[in-house]
Amino acid sequence: MTDFIVEAITGADVGKYLATLIISMIPVIELRGAIPIGVSLGLSHAEAMGISIIGNMLPVPFIILFIRPIFRWMTKKSGKLARLAEKLETKAEGKWDKIHRYQFFALTIFVAIPLPGTGAWSGALIAAVMNMRLRNALPSILLGVLIAGILVSGITYGLSLIHISEPTRQAAISYA
Repeated sequence: MTDFIVEAITGADVGKYLATLIISMIPVIELRGAIPIGVSLGLSHAEAMGISIIGNMLPVPFIILFIRPIFRWMTKKSGKLARLAEKLETKAEGKWDKIHRYQFFALTIFVAIPLPGTGAWSGALIAAVMNMRLRNALPSILLGVLIAGILVSGITYGLSLIHISEPTRQAAISYA
């Protein structure tokens, strides 16, 4: 059943774009995983990067605007949710010290580093905890996402050039 759904989504060109867009909106994976997946689905590097940047940026304004009220609601709802909200705020505040002095550029660099725990979602959370205005945080996060997109696309493009032909692979196997 899941194979049928995946094939239906990724079989058409629209499905390839949609799958890449949705994957880029997922926390932790973001565009760092969406670009290679988009390329593997048959999109060009430029298409995969463009769709991934759009998808990665879609949740950012909502995170910046609504995460504080969501955290307040979580603390009132239950103890477990309150601990989760506190843990997320503490994580963001821990990175806030490093970013506070040079807000725009520090947030850009933090988002641009293509490592787990960085990216648009974490950057938006930090911006919300720092009470950065949307008009200041959004360009900084977008610039970081663009830089990360270029880095990941470059890495993906470089890896796609490394191709071992079938005769070379067979010769290597018979050598062993």
